[in-house]
Amino acid sequence: VTTAMALAATAVAIYLTIAHYADPDLLVCSEGGTVDCSSVTSSDQSLLFGIPVALLGLIWAAGVSVLCLPMAWRAASRRVHQARLVAVIGGMAFVLWLIYAELIIVGAICLWCTVVHVLAFGLFVVVVMNASDVFSDA
Repeated sequence: VTTAMALAATAVAIYLTIAHYADPDLLVCSEGGTVDCSSVTSSDQSLLFGIPVALLGLIWAAGVSVLCLPMAWRAASRRVHQARLVAVIGGMAFVLWLIYAELIIVGAICLWCTVVHVLAFGLFVVVVMNASDVFSDA
């Protein structure tokens, strides 16, 4: 399940990254009003230190995809499981900031971004539920 969610997030992040670099109007999303992908993806909030948020999302989703491969779940190394947990917690924290930026600062919602947010939340829930002893010494 986590592999599929992470790969889906990667696919949407690729789409958002291509749209960012090519043309925000490539996004299939209604414009005007509350739902306006172009307004969100071309706003000042779409960059973090000059790096497109879509590209950061792509890097995150690709990394989480690797950490969620079946062989990573079966890995004996606790570090792999810790890295996966830290990645989804960090991703969820960033998603919360992005939702705030969309709703409060930009005043619009990007449906494609929301797809990634929902997938990140799903990954967060599943990984956290399966991480009961990731940091224990036992």
